[in-house]
Amino acid sequence: MLEGIMKNIDSVVAHILNEALDSKDISIKQAVELFDTSGLEISAITMVADMLRKRSVGDIVTYVVNRNINFTNVCIKKCGFCAFSRDFRNEEGYFLPVEEIIRRTTEAWKLGATEVCIQAGLPPKMDGNLYIDICEEIKKAHPEIHIHAFSPEEVQYGAYCSGKPVEEYLKMLKDAGVGSLPGTAAEILNQEIRDIISPGRISAKEWINVIKCAHKLGIPTTSTIMYGHIESSMHKAEHLAIIRSIQKETKGFTEFVPLSFIYKEAPMFYRNSIRGMRQGPDGNEILKMHAISRIMLNNYIKNIQVSWVKEGLKMSQILLSAGVNDFGGTLINESISTSAGAEYGQMMKPKEIHHVVKSAGKIPAQRSSTYRILKEFSEAEDDHALPLDTADPATFGSYQELVKIGKYRYAEMKR
Repeated sequence: MLEGIMKNIDSVVAHILNEALDSKDISIKQAVELFDTSGLEISAITMVADMLRKRSVGDIVTYVVNRNINFTNVCIKKCGFCAFSRDFRNEEGYFLPVEEIIRRTTEAWKLGATEVCIQAGLPPKMDGNLYIDICEEIKKAHPEIHIHAFSPEEVQYGAYCSGKPVEEYLKMLKDAGVGSLPGTAAEILNQEIRDIISPGRISAKEWINVIKCAHKLGIPTTSTIMYGHIESSMHKAEHLAIIRSIQKETKGFTEFVPLSFIYKEAPMFYRNSIRGMRQGPDGNEILKMHAISRIMLNNYIKNIQVSWVKEGLKMSQILLSAGVNDFGGTLINESISTSAGAEYGQMMKPKEIHHVVKSAGKIPAQRSSTYRILKEFSEAEDDHALPLDTADPATFGSYQELVKIGKYRYAEMKR
C-alpha cells in the first residue's frame, strides 16, 4: 500500500520518506517539507512513521501506573499559556504540606503505582531545600517508588533559592531520591517565541543546560514540545533537531512527548494579546507532529508518547498507528491540563488503556519509568484487574475541589 501511495505523492516528500526508511537522519529543511504537507502526503508520513515504530519497538504499547502530585499552583511566573498558576494572594492559590504529599504517595503505592510525578508552580521566597525535603520524605515512606520530578524550570528555581549552582543542586536532588526529570518547560526551544508566550521564563539555553547537566549526572529525562499556538513549521523542525542533537551527545532522553496547546483557559488566548494565536493544533497537525517526531528522532529516541489528557482517547488511539508507542501514565490526579480546559479527565485506569491499545491491534504493557517492561497483557486471560482498576476516581478529588479547600490555602498558610 505504501509503495502505491509513494508513486502518487510529491516527489520531494517521497524522497524524504524513503531516506527515513533507509534509516537516514532527515534535515531541518526536510522536516519543514513534511510539516507543510497536506492530503495524501499526510497518509504517507503516518505510514512511514508507523513502519519505523514497528521496526524499533514492535507492537507493544507501554504505560506507567503513576500519580501526579502538583503540590502548589502558586507561581511567580506569568506564562501566557498557563491557566494552572495563581498569584500568592489569590483565594484559589493552594499549597500541599509534605505530609499530604506523602499521604497521596502512599495511596497511589497501595493501588500499584510505581511512580509519583511531582511538578508545581514556583512559590515566592521558596525554601531552597523544599524539593530535597519532599524527595527525602517520600523515600523514607516508600523507598522503592520512582520519583519523576521537577522540570528544568523548577530545578533552576530550586538552585537559585538554595544559592547552589545547577549541577550541585541536581546532585542534591539525585541523592534525595529523584530518579528522573520531566522535560517540560521546553515549549518551543526558540527564544523569540518564548519571549512572546512566556517572557521571563527559563530560556532555551538554560533549559538545554539543565537537561545536559542532568544527563551528565546519570539522571534521565523526558523531552517535550508544546505546539499549536504561534509557532511555524520551521520552529517545530528546529526544536526536534535540538532534541536530537542533545540525545546524540548525552543519550539521556527516555521519550519524546508532543503536547498540544490547550487554548480555552489560556490567558494569552482569551485576552487576545498575541497576534496570530491559534486555537491549538487541528487533527492533521496532531497527526503530523507525532509522525514527524518518530521520523526525525527514531534513530536516537525509541519512545514517542501520546498525551491522552490533551488528545482524548479517540485521537490517542489513531496516533498508535502514526509512530506512537507509549500511552503515558494513569496520572490519578491531573491538574495542569485540566485547568487549561482539557476535556478528557484526570485519570485513566489500566483496563481502559488496555482496551484502547488492543482495539488498535497492539499489545499493552505496563512499564517502569525508565521503560523496563513489567508485564505484557497479550492474552485476554492476562487482562485481570490491576488494583487501580477498582478505584473510584472521585475519591482522589479534583483540581476544582482542591483550590477550594481552606486548610491548603496558600495565603492563609504563609501568614
